[in-house]
Amino acid sequence: MASRLPPLNALRAFEASARQLSFTRAAGELFVTQAAISHQIKSLEEHLGIKLFMRKNRSLLLTEEGQSYYLDIKDIFNALHDATEKLLARGEKGAITVSLQPSFAIQWLVPRLNAFNILHPDIDVRIKAVEQPDNSLTEDVDIAIYYGRGRWPNVIAQQLHTEYLVPVCSPILLQGNKKLSAPEDLANFTLLHDTSRRDWKRWFKETGVKGVNVNHGPIFSHSAMVVQAAIHGQGVALAHSVLAKPDIDAGRLVCPLKDVLVSKNAFYIVCREEQVDIGKISAFRDWMLSTVKDEQDSMAEEAEEKES
Repeated sequence: MASRLPPLNALRAFEASARQLSFTRAAGELFVTQAAISHQIKSLEEHLGIKLFMRKNRSLLLTEEGQSYYLDIKDIFNALHDATEKLLARGEKGAITVSLQPSFAIQWLVPRLNAFNILHPDIDVRIKAVEQPDNSLTEDVDIAIYYGRGRWPNVIAQQLHTEYLVPVCSPILLQGNKKLSAPEDLANFTLLHDTSRRDWKRWFKETGVKGVNVNHGPIFSHSAMVVQAAIHGQGVALAHSVLAKPDIDAGRLVCPLKDVLVSKNAFYIVCREEQVDIGKISAFRDWMLSTVKDEQDSMAEEAEEKES
């Protein structure tokens, strides 16, 4: 019995073609070529030994046998569709594990997480704050936040925002006799470094400032640590604009210089290709993308108001 069952791809091609009465429209629906649809229909007719379609006046019509077969199998495809929708609906509830770097978790996600909980009370978010050693999703992780260029195999990666690096410091640091109104003034301040000295070197190169010793100042392994050092007046940090925004808004940090560095890297929200449409994963991804967009639009409006 099972050996007589036609291939599923051929049945899908037939169902779409019979419903649309068009190989072209069926091909568009299934994201294949018209030639591929024609091949599948021919294969199905040979498998069954029955003619399913006929052409008349440039129109595609079902034969009597084809019409009868379509009426029988369309209910089966509708049942498959309904079963899939029910499965995805169940996926909109339950727990979701999000893996991300500690700095991003502390400075961005955790302060905003209550907004997601209000929108989706049936989804429990589990935060797994870890480093990103090999850019691979383990089996216990549903979504991850990666930092890089966006090129990782076997995952869907969507950029959260354009990454800007901005000089920030505590307002306390500006209360002394040392002024900080031009990039050259940084020669009189301690530079705080995130992971390496590479970002400050790029910043000075792009601003065209020479003579400042970039090879001094402490190096921190996490962005959150370098921001905290800046808040406590230990020096000037080149901070991620999005991560530093809450402290800037609260007045704990200020941006004394207008020069910013557009990073080659950015934060991306990542999930497996085969799980991209699961309800709870889709809900969390859409919420993050929407939240970041709203915040970026707000920051752009604020910048325009300051310039005007």
